[in-house]
Amino acid sequence: MKLKPKITIADHFLGIEDPRIDRTKRHNLIDIITIAVCAVICGADGWTAIETYGCAKYEWLKTFLELPNGIPSHDTFARLFAQINPQQFQECFLNWMKSIQKITNGEVIALDGKTLRGSYDKSSDQSAIVMVSAWATVNKLVLGQVKVDEKSNEITAIPELLKVLELSGCIVTIDAIGCQKEIVKLITQQDADYVITLKKNQENLYDEVEKLFQSGISTGFQGIEHSTYKTEERGHGRHEIRNYVTLSQIESRLNPDSIWSNFNSVGMVESIRLLDGKTTVETRYFISSLESDAKQFGNSIRSHWAVENSLHWVLDVALKEDNCRIRKDNAPQNFAILRHIAVNLLTQEKRVKRGIKNKQFLAAMDNKYLLSILALV
Repeated sequence: MKLKPKITIADHFLGIEDPRIDRTKRHNLIDIITIAVCAVICGADGWTAIETYGCAKYEWLKTFLELPNGIPSHDTFARLFAQINPQQFQECFLNWMKSIQKITNGEVIALDGKTLRGSYDKSSDQSAIVMVSAWATVNKLVLGQVKVDEKSNEITAIPELLKVLELSGCIVTIDAIGCQKEIVKLITQQDADYVITLKKNQENLYDEVEKLFQSGISTGFQGIEHSTYKTEERGHGRHEIRNYVTLSQIESRLNPDSIWSNFNSVGMVESIRLLDGKTTVETRYFISSLESDAKQFGNSIRSHWAVENSLHWVLDVALKEDNCRIRKDNAPQNFAILRHIAVNLLTQEKRVKRGIKNKQFLAAMDNKYLLSILALV
């Protein structure tokens, strides 16, 4: 298969084993994967939509795919993606992303979980699938994702994701569920830094950090190595002030036995929000391997929060992830990877100054534009 780029979609998915037995192979595996990738980029949100896209684009697809028996049916797409090994599909995705990503030193990599709400199946008592993704906040790329085991939680999925990422020189941010000694160790072993929300069930550490900040606030942080940073935002009737404080030289008090790897500072975010005449105050604490720099700490926290708008909102609004009813076997996980491929390639295409949804619309109408998106590989 030759599109125009030197590296083709086929090259990226060579590592996937065809799960079908020989007598059922009426369609080439790479033809099915290529049609699915192109269709999801163009806005397809299910197997019938992928088949519809393939039929509409048959003459164009025939110029670079073999298609020995025409366009596969939606049932064929569904059966195959339910059988494809998701670990192999994930590995191919990771290799593809490594070929286009340019992660800069100090970039924030946000690890965050998202529930695929449509994957819940009451009739079979199947819980909704949760995927943990790694999001490069500057380059706006999904670097990888791992499905949370149905009988577990994100604590087991995060280490699996960390093990397959290249994080050297980056700052990894995780919500409170990632506040685990083993997770911190895995991050620092890759020569990366971390900023992780401190959860209240780490009772001793949480209480000690809270007391340290309360004592510092009461004395103006006299004699305590600290750094401060403040942001203020107004808009839509909302006024929000965020005070960031970091304290360093705390290891002897908070980590005397060095059980937390590279534990160099603690941070506090005080968020004061004024909305409709009401004032709310929220305080959160963090542990970090960074030296005391409240501005860098604050930017890292804000970058992590942005994953909701930069990735999750796009997946839900543009790619309709929450409405997707794909549930069978490996299909939900594999379709999630197809969506992440689409998000990455559409985001990296900079020539057309439009949102993701309008880029999808244009790609569906203009084959040359779709080729320009695929040429990023």
